Amino acid sequence: MSTENQVRQILQDIEQVMRDLQLWHEMPPEAEAFDSVEPFSVDTLSAEQWLQWVLIPRIYALLAAGSALPTRFAITPYFEVAMPDAVRLLAALQRLDDLLNIED
Repeated sequence: MSTENQVRQILQDIEQVMRDLQLWHEMPPEAEAFDSVEPFSVDTLSAEQWLQWVLIPRIYALLAAGSALPTRFAITPYFEVAMPDAVRLLAALQRLDDLLNIED
């Protein structure tokens, strides 16, 4: 399976885990919440909101455009702090980190 297809599958897995844990939001945050300049938009979005409304769409957009995917990638440490009890979500995020964290 290509890296792109593996990434798509992991993103789908992340969404499913978030739905299972009732962390998936039907309505997006207010538009102003996306104006943050802080890492992970910590000042305007919850961790799961950032994941759902920022990271997942951005990676899908990269895939759709045929753009290069990030090669130094590590979001799991943030989520280990922000959501330490979300074990299944952390496992899925770690799979994404492992796939995209390519050494030069």
